[in-house]
Amino acid sequence: MREYLLVGAVAAVVTYVVAGLAREAAIRSNAVAAVRDRDVHAIPIPYFGGIAMLAGLAAAYLVARHLPFLSTSNGLVFHDAGAVLLGGLIICAVGVVDDIVELDPLTKFAGQVAAATVVVSLGVQFYYLPIPGSAGVLTLDPIQGAVISVLVIVGTVNAVNFVDGLDGLAAGVIGIGAIAIFLFAYVLAAENGATRAITAALLTAALGGACLGFLPHNFFPARMFMGDSGSMLLGLVLACSAITLLVQFQPLAINEGVGDATASLTFPAFLPLILPVAMLLVPFVDLVLAVFRRTRAGRSPFSPDKLHLHHRLLEIGHSHRRAVLVMYMLAALVAFGILGLSLFAGWRSFVGVGALAALTLSATFLLPRWRTPHL
Repeated sequence: MREYLLVGAVAAVVTYVVAGLAREAAIRSNAVAAVRDRDVHAIPIPYFGGIAMLAGLAAAYLVARHLPFLSTSNGLVFHDAGAVLLGGLIICAVGVVDDIVELDPLTKFAGQVAAATVVVSLGVQFYYLPIPGSAGVLTLDPIQGAVISVLVIVGTVNAVNFVDGLDGLAAGVIGIGAIAIFLFAYVLAAENGATRAITAALLTAALGGACLGFLPHNFFPARMFMGDSGSMLLGLVLACSAITLLVQFQPLAINEGVGDATASLTFPAFLPLILPVAMLLVPFVDLVLAVFRRTRAGRSPFSPDKLHLHHRLLEIGHSHRRAVLVMYMLAALVAFGILGLSLFAGWRSFVGVGALAALTLSATFLLPRWRTPHL
């Protein structure tokens, strides 16, 4: 655990330091977010946060390779993590170009698919999926596994891109999700008597640190934005972390690690897939509603508007900061609620999740009536 904490700390510090340099580079190259009708910022803000977070992830990876415990892990751990970083470099580069010249949606989508394809071609992909209602698995042939993996990665990339609408929102939500997946991966390895040096834990520890290091620059009032280079990078790393976790642990081992292996379910077996989707449930739903809303109005599903959930929170009376904190609470409720109910049996886990849900709903609908100007 201490080495993972160090990995996260390295990612945070490097991201924080490089962000200042990236901000200056964004200003010099005119990669700034102009003020538009649908935006909530009042002055142009520089991009290139993705460059800083990629630097943090790379630094964490290099440090991990020289730590006493992690350096002795199976070579596949660093191979897969390196493959994810390579894909991250590609998708970050696409985002940087988009931040400067604003690519058309199809070109950007092609770049996302290309980055996902590189990662998958290097072995980070689904080889089987759990079968609902049994402890078995559905074995995928290489093409099926590759296609499903690319779809999952690209879908997550776009969901994170959609949630990046308020200062500090995407970095905080993804940081919370990274912590949840890290805890699940670590507990799963411990309960199965397996080595704690696993790809998913390494990636999510670094990802959580990178998000934490970027937040001081990005929380309201933001001094810089992550831009598409950052949001797409976060989505790719998050999705790949979940894929590597499911691949490393067979569904039966996951069930044995967190509960009764004889149960015909196998809800825990789906957790590597469920957690990223659950954590991004709100932006995923927001994405679907946005596509439906725009196509029904006869517009392109890629055309922007100001009707996303975070915009609606502002409309009902939340301040900018408070809307972001409410979104953090929603992400934590879903991610840690599912994690707690799957790892811990008994009434206490239900009471804990229920209390968190009540607190989140109260913050969402009651706080707008208390107009506290400092939030």
